[in-house]
Amino acid sequence: MTGTSTALLTDHYELTMVAAALRDGTAQRQCVFETFARRLPNGRRYGVVGGTGRVIEAISRFTFGDDELARLSTVLDPATIEWLANYRFTGDVDGYAEGELYFPGSPLFTVRGTFADAVVLETLVLSILNHDSAIVSAAARMVSAANGRPIIEMGGRRTHEEAAVASARAAYLAGFATTSNLEAGRRYGIPTAGTCAHAFTLLHDSEHAAFTAQVEALGVDTTLLVDTYDITKGIETAIEVAGPELGAIRIDSGDVGVLARQARAQLDSLGAKNTRIVVSGDLDEYAIAALRAEPVDAYGVGTSLVTGSGSPTAGMVYKLVEVDGRPVAKRSSHKESRGGRKAALRRHKPTGTALEEVVYAVGAEVEQGPHDRRLQVPLMRGGQPVGDLPTLEESRQRVRDGLVSLPWEGLKLSQGEPAISTVNVEK
Repeated sequence: MTGTSTALLTDHYELTMVAAALRDGTAQRQCVFETFARRLPNGRRYGVVGGTGRVIEAISRFTFGDDELARLSTVLDPATIEWLANYRFTGDVDGYAEGELYFPGSPLFTVRGTFADAVVLETLVLSILNHDSAIVSAAARMVSAANGRPIIEMGGRRTHEEAAVASARAAYLAGFATTSNLEAGRRYGIPTAGTCAHAFTLLHDSEHAAFTAQVEALGVDTTLLVDTYDITKGIETAIEVAGPELGAIRIDSGDVGVLARQARAQLDSLGAKNTRIVVSGDLDEYAIAALRAEPVDAYGVGTSLVTGSGSPTAGMVYKLVEVDGRPVAKRSSHKESRGGRKAALRRHKPTGTALEEVVYAVGAEVEQGPHDRRLQVPLMRGGQPVGDLPTLEESRQRVRDGLVSLPWEGLKLSQGEPAISTVNVEK
């Protein structure tokens, strides 16, 4: 089989539209599709764009292979099969750079091409952007709550195997320090970290034997999991085995705030003043914020991260907004869209604090002040990625810069309106 599997990346109804449009001659009409979120997840004050690099890569290698065409030939007519066999996206894409903040109505990803060329990409675009943006948005809230303390991504056992890799990438984009997912480390160059689980301790005849084996294999800078049995005894044994230069202990259960205080006092009394305390176990941004005053050095986050901390999708949609230069718009109740191709500009105070997001029709006159910034950038031209797209590290810095630009109330974890308002400007 050649190309990318359309079983995952194309929906049946998209190909139904392509078949019908090819038959009636509308498939070649020049169209503009926009991806945006009508609203943020309940209570969220900002979103973060994730997955842009992944979706551009996926579009550039998106083809229909022999096996896929053979399967589709049972449900589609020969003319459509021939069109799919020759499919290569040749249009243009503009959008927000990965790591950029977004708000309701932000034109995040604009696809220009023929109707058939662009509509067949809907599921591909939405599946990646909705997932990655949900994860990076949740992860950014966790990073803000951690207030400079490192977070380890460790959610690979709580989601689909490919989603786990994408989630690790999104978490790192948001500012997580490391991941336990080795494939994410291989594929994206993300630093990896991990330690032994309770199974390793249970394997051995004693906790002392387990710790000894781990230290002998990995050195005294390793992290020992001390709560398999009695945590006080576990800490005592850990220092007995590794000495006061032990790298870290991990606490994975119980009231981790109380246990961290007790552990810090015990470690200090044993002379292990530099031994770090890592906590894990169903943490989310609220739990991390609640631990801010505790003597915790790092956090491990799994389930909440890979599920978007209660919002596993960003709620983005992919809508046709222009046909042959003519604006078109959906008017369905509660699902309205604004016709015409749009761009956006973010206004800032001289201090760099964001004031508002101006979404305007392309061609409209919008004044740009000295501290304002236009948000859409070229991503593809003629079906090819634009050279020098941001690296993962550059996108990671973009997230940091964006969070710093928010008004202080925009970083609150409590329920609230979007951090900045969106202003719509027509022609």
